Amino acid sequence: MTTYDFDVLVIGAGPGGYHAAIRAAQLGLKVACAERESVGGVCLNVGCIPTKAMLHAGEQVAAARHAAEFGLTFGEQKLDIAKLNGWKDGIVKKLTGGVSSLFKANKVTHLQGQASFLDDHTVQVGEKTYTAGSIIIATGSEPARLPGIEVDQVQIVDSTGALVMPDPVPARMLCIGGGVIGFEFAHVYTNLGAQVKVIEFAPSIIPGADADAVKAFQKAMEKQGISIAVQHKANRAEKKADGVHVEIENVQTGEKKVEVFDRVLVAVGRRPRADGLNAEKAGVTVTERGFIPADKQQRTNAPHIYSIGDVAGNPMLAHKAMKEGLVAAEVIAGKPAEQDAVAIPGVVYTSPELAWVGLTEAEAKEKGYDVKTGNFPFSASGRAMTLQQTDGFVKMVVEKGTDLLLGVHIVGPHASDMLGEAGLALEMAATASDIALTVHAHPTLGEAVLEAAEAVHGQAIHIMNR
Repeated sequence: MTTYDFDVLVIGAGPGGYHAAIRAAQLGLKVACAERESVGGVCLNVGCIPTKAMLHAGEQVAAARHAAEFGLTFGEQKLDIAKLNGWKDGIVKKLTGGVSSLFKANKVTHLQGQASFLDDHTVQVGEKTYTAGSIIIATGSEPARLPGIEVDQVQIVDSTGALVMPDPVPARMLCIGGGVIGFEFAHVYTNLGAQVKVIEFAPSIIPGADADAVKAFQKAMEKQGISIAVQHKANRAEKKADGVHVEIENVQTGEKKVEVFDRVLVAVGRRPRADGLNAEKAGVTVTERGFIPADKQQRTNAPHIYSIGDVAGNPMLAHKAMKEGLVAAEVIAGKPAEQDAVAIPGVVYTSPELAWVGLTEAEAKEKGYDVKTGNFPFSASGRAMTLQQTDGFVKMVVEKGTDLLLGVHIVGPHASDMLGEAGLALEMAATASDIALTVHAHPTLGEAVLEAAEAVHGQAIHIMNR
């Protein structure tokens, strides 16, 4: 019997990697986790967490502006940029420190340095080599780049650079890319006083979201002052004394014009990160685009090597990586686990939020379902009125004959928090009637989910039914 240094070696300590490492250790395995940068990966350090901190700060500024509507007035607002950046960094430090503590508590060995395969059971980390019976690749992803637009992380930034708020806040900002990242930063900078423009190459923003939800979301963003231009692209950017000169092209007409901005964000997606891994030395398949594909048990073509998270393929979402990390660890420990989620939720954490899980109306029809929908607007929600957040709605997509729930799409306050009920309903193959028959607390935003289910049957109480 071969003796290895570790039962499991995880490469990458992002959300997927640290979940895999901790679960494997919980199941009695000897585990190490290698990370070349910071524990917590992109999500905790320069992604999910710090962006939500910045979004919260911006929303507090916006909320203060609207407080006079119910009689609360403030003096002149003053934003301490250094304190804002420090507060955000403090949250990151606390959470990454928490992961390190969890490693210690679960006896996971933390290896600092670049991990590279020497063979299918041997990995070099820094100057040392380690062997493992099973290896989990969780190297994540990095921002994609655009030719002709060089990121300097000062005037032209990616999502990492955009997290460092300059002082003063840029007066004019361009977000290249109308996806989740582009709009979250557009929302932050708009709330803090910038004039923001978002351009998107595709005919619609937020790819993958329901068309009705996207329409309502775009209307809400434009109402807040964000300029949106679809089917436009940025060809080149040049830094000059008065700002960054960007050539923007209308891809329908071919018309080109140069506009000037103080800061430009390149948010055109992410690409898998496997540089320096030398996966070929382990016999692991890497696609032309850099992904390391895996099956439902997260196994690569090498049976004892697993791939999870962004590097394993789309969607590139932290919660998808977390689930895959748990699956890989449990499979290695001999448990009957696989990635069998009915649907992976998506969220844009702006205000209002855009959140969805399951099939869009168009996707359901393409799959051959006879579809019914139910919509309930937050303008009819008493709780939303008390929060001064009445934009948006809940939309439910249902199979007509069986009443089976197929998808839920929410534009509105705390949409991400309401999505859990919809995700559970999909996993349990619930019907719209199951949701409608469930007593929801009053007054809550969650009642909108109930009312949307009732609207499917033409029986919503607080709106006129079709």
